[in-house]
Amino acid sequence: MPNHPPMAFASHDHSHCSGDMLAQAQAISAAKGARLTPVRRRTLELLLEGHRAMGAYEVLERLAAEGFGKQPPVAYRALEFLVDLGLVHRINRLNAFAACMDPGEPHTPAFLICRTCHLVAETPAARARAALEASAAESGFVVEFASFEAVGLCPGCTAKPAPTDTPAPAT
Repeated sequence: MPNHPPMAFASHDHSHCSGDMLAQAQAISAAKGARLTPVRRRTLELLLEGHRAMGAYEVLERLAAEGFGKQPPVAYRALEFLVDLGLVHRINRLNAFAACMDPGEPHTPAFLICRTCHLVAETPAARARAALEASAAESGFVVEFASFEAVGLCPGCTAKPAPTDTPAPAT
């Protein structure tokens, strides 16, 4: 994964980033002999819209509003397909899904979750994974899968003034 600020927290041309991710998704799907159907593509587009994680029912509501069907399997199958292809990650803490910012490349991501605005940024976690594997190896454990999620405040929310508990003076 490239060493750059997490996309969700950096100023960027969002239409360009979404377009690039959709083009990569199409290429990855084709290379794996899979089909990026309209519902799968739209599901990925929804996840790319605001760099935030969405729950399956939120995805389903948006898909249903656009005529893709109202039954939960519509969303769950599309999300499962996208996760299996490495185009989407499951964010366990939120019971939600977020588009992968480095699809097609083997990587260990960490997810930075803003507790205020709910943006989710993907950032490299190879060093954290290596530290975990080294620690686990000391007890004979072999790590096969690891998920790294951190909750805090994004740069935008950190820059906002903290609310005060002092009431305004009466006039």
